[in-house]
Amino acid sequence: MRRPEDTYSDRPLLDKLGVKAGMRVALVSLADSGFLAALAERGVALVEPAPGLDLLFYGVDQPGDLLRLGELRPLIHDRGAIWVIRTKGVGRTIRDVDVIEAGRAFDLIDNKIASFSDTLAAMRLVVPLNQRRS
Repeated sequence: MRRPEDTYSDRPLLDKLGVKAGMRVALVSLADSGFLAALAERGVALVEPAPGLDLLFYGVDQPGDLLRLGELRPLIHDRGAIWVIRTKGVGRTIRDVDVIEAGRAFDLIDNKIASFSDTLAAMRLVVPLNQRRS
């Protein structure tokens, strides 16, 4: 029998985002002290943006911010991911389709969404399988 704590919505945020101890993680345009503390507690290597990242969390406010995905893509390894964090709900300036289209423009595909907080949504962009070297 499934217990309530086993449901996806009850899982900790870092589990939903696929954050594991030892991962190389960078944050770009995302200042969230609670998230930073949770990452440190999880035991990730929080590093400056540089090639070889497992995960990159990128905060965006305006559609034009999505153009930066082109310079961020080379920073993740083939099995890594960029999580695009944006405002959700009424009044948002960036829609899911905007993130999806921007990802495709830079050879990234979306494969997961998550609620980052009450006000922020997250969408994961990854390198397509047919473009991975390993």
